[in-house]
Amino acid sequence: MVRNRIISRRTALKLTAGGTLGLLAGCAINPVTGQQQLMLISPQQEIDMDHQNSPHQFSADYGAVQNKTVNSYISEVGSSLAATSHRPDMPYTFRCVNAVYVNAYAFPGGSIACTRGILLTLDNEAELAALLGHEIGHVCARHTASRMSSSMAIQGVIAIGTGVVATQNRDLIPLAAGLGGIGAGLLLASYSRSDERQADSLGMEYMDNAGYDPEGMVGLMEELNRLNESQPSFVQQMFASHPMSSERLATAIEKRDTTYSDRRGKLLHERYMDNIAPVLKIKPAIEEMQKGEAQMRRKAFTEAEKHFSRALSIAPGDYAGLLLMSKCMMAMGKNNEGLAYARKAEEKNPEEAQALHMLGMLNLKTGRVEQALNNFTAYEKVLPGNPMTNFYTGFSYEAIGNKAMAAQQYSLFLRASGQGDYAKHAYSRLLSWGYVRQ
Repeated sequence: MVRNRIISRRTALKLTAGGTLGLLAGCAINPVTGQQQLMLISPQQEIDMDHQNSPHQFSADYGAVQNKTVNSYISEVGSSLAATSHRPDMPYTFRCVNAVYVNAYAFPGGSIACTRGILLTLDNEAELAALLGHEIGHVCARHTASRMSSSMAIQGVIAIGTGVVATQNRDLIPLAAGLGGIGAGLLLASYSRSDERQADSLGMEYMDNAGYDPEGMVGLMEELNRLNESQPSFVQQMFASHPMSSERLATAIEKRDTTYSDRRGKLLHERYMDNIAPVLKIKPAIEEMQKGEAQMRRKAFTEAEKHFSRALSIAPGDYAGLLLMSKCMMAMGKNNEGLAYARKAEEKNPEEAQALHMLGMLNLKTGRVEQALNNFTAYEKVLPGNPMTNFYTGFSYEAIGNKAMAAQQYSLFLRASGQGDYAKHAYSRLLSWGYVRQ
């Protein structure tokens, strides 16, 4: 089996070769609706895919915040909702990640994250419950597995790609390659509007079960609509996977005033503010990072540097801030400065992998190939399973003239990723060294 492939081609063809009979054999009872639906992904496969891919996405978002109070609070609220859901036995986990863009997402096995950026937009615990309840709704309704099953029925096979950020850098040491979730491109693909409506409805149901005021869902929708109108760049990643519309706000208001008209549960503004105080404390720094990321997207690196510098003057040890500045320095060709920031990040959060990746790329950029090899080896130990690690390890071995080890790593990379400039480079080397034939 090729690494990162969910099921083999042979298995998928067996599932679909029987036409209607095969599809009927792949039906399952939806835990939310109680009705049969096409389902070629088992609950255990949902969990396995989640465990394989979610750690890479969390690392791409700079890992979980290094504050036990914040993460324990997010987990407490999320777990109270999950216990009332249609799939309470799923292995749910909840965390706040260090990313500063506005988003929340769920993997199909119950691994759920929200960003620091979205925590700053909420006003109370009921709104947090609405956010997490919505994500739990996607897990309970099996939206990702359903979408993948439909794709399998049509195509006969399904596979997860590397999800690596595209680049035009010709020297194969790009700014962001390898930082994306290995399977996030598929597992976190855009939900349909009907999926979103159902997740909203389920979120309100779980909130009500846990004693929260339905006003929390209305407040969440109002804030997201406001942000979409006033600062669309801050929420574009969220709306790419969670289509937003005024209809969702109107539906939340209608349900509050009808289905839940006699419910007035807890809002808990003060409790929310107390528990996210470590995030609120550096709100100005997070806002500067948001502005810096916006400038990075425009390739206005000098302006981005100013924002990241301001952020680090407020929160000098912030892991995401240090890595954002490191990436900015690399984009400007200031590789030694970038190395210094990446080293500080690694010192601040040695258990998180992204700093090791940045150190590896910057050491390659500055000709410190042996050190780069050590960085990529360490990254693989902390966060195994990223094919880009194989590529860069092979690239490092190639640079020091160890063709045998380079070929081994390039082969591993090609088994997981067969497209793009990286695959062309790896294949061309294997071809020229005699490891493959045309």
